Amino acid sequence: MAFQRMTDADREEVGGFIARHWGSRVVMSRGQAYQPHQLDAVLQRSNGAISALATFRADEQGLEVLTMNSTDPGHGVGTMLMLAVLDEARRRTIERVWLTTTNDNLDAIRFYQRLGFRMIEVRAGAVDEARKIKPQIPLIGKDGIAIHDEIVMEARVEPFIGTP
Repeated sequence: MAFQRMTDADREEVGGFIARHWGSRVVMSRGQAYQPHQLDAVLQRSNGAISALATFRADEQGLEVLTMNSTDPGHGVGTMLMLAVLDEARRRTIERVWLTTTNDNLDAIRFYQRLGFRMIEVRAGAVDEARKIKPQIPLIGKDGIAIHDEIVMEARVEPFIGTP
């Protein structure tokens, strides 16, 4: 599976992909609104169209994954995509990769735990606050679970020794 870094030529298509999967081009994390198509990403194409995408940003706290989506779930693409993001953190010598998900997203919580992520914080009511900025966030999620809280998860990665 080949993943590539997003280029400026990809940004508009990435923005549309995010809007289809997230309800708008804006995503929320820890009370902040982001436009992930303006940040960094790794993606995969199938028949010329984006089929998997992870967007992220790096700062002094580490590398934060903002979005991760695959149009072909259940076939290992998401795992390979997240491994590509972890490799990107290693290339940048960033040892902490973190993300937020919502309390209803049990599939994602299981997925990230299998990859070594740990829950480090529950932000009670954070999604309720985020809806004031992004009203497209649904009230009810998968399996009829009310969406109210953010769960912060992190993984520690060892940097590459030498050139990757």
